[in-house]
Amino acid sequence: MVISKENKEFIDSLIDYYINESEAYTQIAENFVPEVGSVPDTTFGIITGCVYSGFLQAYQNQQQTPSLEDMKEFNDIIKKRAALIKKAIIEPTKIEKTEEKQEEPENKIKEDE
Repeated sequence: MVISKENKEFIDSLIDYYINESEAYTQIAENFVPEVGSVPDTTFGIITGCVYSGFLQAYQNQQQTPSLEDMKEFNDIIKKRAALIKKAIIEPTKIEKTEEKQEEPENKIKEDE
């Protein structure tokens, strides 16, 4: 089994969401200083963990279990976007945000029939 197009789009939307909200996750990581050696690495771990959790939840909602191939493909998606995630953590965009905060993507994945 390979990750469906819908699940890939969902993973990409999760990554985009967490990239846009990286400053909030950096603040969470900063709460663990001095216990953590690197705030950016800890933030990266938090973000990828959240994306991974969303990936697993999408499969659970479809009453499926990801295969080893799916897991490898998920890891490849994260690796391809890792530089963008790290850049967002290290050099957060200084764009003024509107009062309306971006919402976390909803899992709108349909169950396979």
